[in-house]
Amino acid sequence: MSEIKHPAHLEEEKNPVDQLQHFWDRWGKQAGYALLAIVLVVGGWFAYRNLVSEPNEKKAVEAMFRAEEYYRMDSARLALNGDNVNAGFLKILSKYSGTKAANLAAFYAGSCYLKMGDYNNAVKYLKDFSTSVKQLQGRAYGLLADAYSELNKKEEAAEEYKKAGTYFEKDELFSPEYLFRSGYLYESMGKTQDAISMYKIIKDKYPASQRGADIDKYLARLGVIQ
Repeated sequence: MSEIKHPAHLEEEKNPVDQLQHFWDRWGKQAGYALLAIVLVVGGWFAYRNLVSEPNEKKAVEAMFRAEEYYRMDSARLALNGDNVNAGFLKILSKYSGTKAANLAAFYAGSCYLKMGDYNNAVKYLKDFSTSVKQLQGRAYGLLADAYSELNKKEEAAEEYKKAGTYFEKDELFSPEYLFRSGYLYESMGKTQDAISMYKIIKDKYPASQRGADIDKYLARLGVIQ
């Protein structure tokens, strides 16, 4: 037989509505603040994207047009600094920071400085550039290596040439050239095995390239080929 409980000892049944009311009385203010914060963050993100980010991106792309024209004309200073009417890459970088166009402007700025012989600034801007487009990123590594090489920073140059030569293997024009430059620098620093490694990649993957045609000569010089 089940135990008969005295009414005095019976626990009061908990009413869900009362529980909810109790919770709200105790935590309602904090919950309201939290909900408001979420609404502000989400709303702020949409507002930033629609009112700031996307319009800025569009303006930056439009501003890039004339600077890119100067770049193609090999007018590095005008491309970099702009003219009396149109912005150059440096202005685009500062005015539209955070946009995709500004990121690309960093690549162009680094390239312009390299052409002008300002290798420290070339390094600065090329290091700031990053893209998922492999061919372009490989080219940026190559230009960065050129700048390091001009500054006589052989170790850094060799490493960047190596990255440039192995990043986008389908590039049969630049990849073997970058690999050769990397190998040549390693060889000049006495890092024979690193040099051999670079030369072998050229021999194996790019035998039909200009560097591939005479790479055996460099491997023979290092004792790999008799």
